[in-house]
This record gives sequence, structure tokens and C-alpha cells, in this order.
Amino acid sequence: MFRFECDYQEGCHPRILARMAETNLEQTSGYGVDPHCKRARALIQKAVGVPDAEVHFLVGGTQTNATVIKALLRPCQGVLCVESGHINVHEAGAIESTGHKVLSLQGKRGLLDAGTVRQYLKDFYDDETREHRVQPGMVYISHPSEYGTLYSKRQLEELRAVCTDYGLPLFLDGARLGYGVTAQGTDVTIQDVARLCDVFYIGGTKVGALFGEAVVRSRPGRLKDFRTLIKQQGGMLAKGRLLGIQFETLFEDGLYFEIARHANEQAMRIRAAFLERGFPLFIDSPTNQQFPILTEYQIEQLKGEFSFERWQRMDEERSAVRFCTSWATTPESVDALTARIGTL
Repeated sequence: MFRFECDYQEGCHPRILARMAETNLEQTSGYGVDPHCKRARALIQKAVGVPDAEVHFLVGGTQTNATVIKALLRPCQGVLCVESGHINVHEAGAIESTGHKVLSLQGKRGLLDAGTVRQYLKDFYDDETREHRVQPGMVYISHPSEYGTLYSKRQLEELRAVCTDYGLPLFLDGARLGYGVTAQGTDVTIQDVARLCDVFYIGGTKVGALFGEAVVRSRPGRLKDFRTLIKQQGGMLAKGRLLGIQFETLFEDGLYFEIARHANEQAMRIRAAFLERGFPLFIDSPTNQQFPILTEYQIEQLKGEFSFERWQRMDEERSAVRFCTSWATTPESVDALTARIGTL
């Protein structure tokens, strides 16, 4: 069985595993104040181009989203998010459980449009009864989106401008950030993300790490009491060096970007194979998630050899499915899939 259902099936990059073994008997302070976390922070600060950026390590994406959002919002505020956003549809109400409402807006190709955000904010502040409503307190986006689509630099700049005009922080979910900034044709770099977003995170769980995410506060101002909130939200690891070692390894010589680029290259091979056989795509994604539309018969033909995710039913006969590559996807597994696509 060749598995393409998600990008966190494997453990971690072998170099991380080796580094963990090498440092296994080291004795260090806990909770992220060890030398490995210190060096990882410095490497990330250099990579994002912000020498004084605030960097924190958390264990997973859901804890990261919930903790950052709780840190940035007042009790009466909610977070603006595209309707298909991860926090709105796939985190089991984690944000609502912290006492904050997700204010969902209609998007385009899984992306939040600056004009839509501006209109929502204008309508809110024009409403004489707004004191009875949840106040929009921040904007959440992800890059790539849930559909594997990407913001352009211009789109991010437009969102930044809206947030600046209304005094709202812009938070970018970077669970798959590596796949976003290494996609062919993108004009957004990790330095652009740092420049335009108040807070973002660099995803490790889905991009080569065993687990872990790195939160970066790159613009002026600090995340008040953030370490205490990390602890409260269950995102702090007592053996914090395990997070530091992983990000240290990923960022010391560009490994993070190298392995993300590999996943995108394999995904483009899958995309090309479906297009060459005349299969339509549900959405045009330049990243490691691909969404061909197949008949139920074709899905059944593939299921015996390949695992993938049903995404959305199109009609009685066809569904969009998702094939997801990762940093560890082998060319041989893609060879097998593309050969099978050729027989459909």
C-alpha cells in the first residue's frame, strides 16, 4: 500500500532522529530554556530576517492556534477566518473552547480576501448595536490554505493594510509553511511572512519534525504572558530540548526548505499525471496537496493500492479526492501511482 492521505504519516527526518540519539543522555534545563532551543531560536531569527523576533516552541498545531489566539484576543473578541479555515472546520471547536468565537467569512479558493475583511469591519463599526455583538479582534489565515492554495505577496500586503487600518493583528497558521514558501511560482518568502504578519508559526509536525511548531512574533510588541498561556493550554513540553533539537536540525543548513521543496516536486508529478489523462482538478494547487476529481469506479480501482482522502462529493458519480505528498514521499511511490493513473 502506498500512502498519500496526509503529510504527517512518517516519523521524522533521519537527521533529526540521529541528533536525538546523539543528545539522548544530555542533561539540560526543561521547558524550552536549554541550549538547543536557544540555538534554534537564533537560527529561526536569521532565517526570517528578524534578529529580535520572539520565538516559542509548542508541541502541536491545535495547541498553537488556540494559544496564540487566546493571547491576542480580549474576552469579548473573536477571530476573523475564511469559512474553510482550519480553526473553523477541523479543530473540534478548540478556539471556541477558549471562550472566543470564530467569525467565518466567505473566501476565494480557500483564501481570505482583503476586500471582504474590510467590508466586514466597516459594517461592524457602522452598526449602532455592535456592543451586543462579538467584536472582531484579529485576522487568521493559513499559508498554504486547506486547499493547498497560496497567497501572493500583494494579497498579504492588502490584508496587512486592512489590519493596520483597523488596529488588528494578522496571524498566519504555518502548519505547512515550508510547502508554501518553496512552491514553484510563489513570490512569498518566509521573510515576507515575517514582515507582513504580526505572529506566524513554522510548522514542524507536517514538514519533517517528529512533532512541534515554532511560533514567531516578528513585529513590534510581545506576546504577553505567552509562556504561561502555553503551559495552560497544554502546549509546553517539559523536555523542551526535544523541540529545540528538531528545529535546530531543520534550520541549521536549510534542511527545512530542501525537504519541503521535494514534497512539492513529487506533488507536481502527480498533478501532471492526472492532467495528462484528462482528469479535472477540483482546485489548482501549487503545493503538496492535489485534488483530482474521479468517478466512484476510479476511486475504487485506486483504493486497493493507494490510500488517499475523499474531499468533496461533486455529484452522484464523482468526488474530489486529495493526494498529499510529504517530505518523505519517495519518487518510487509516485512512479507507482502515476503508472496506475495511466491505466484509469
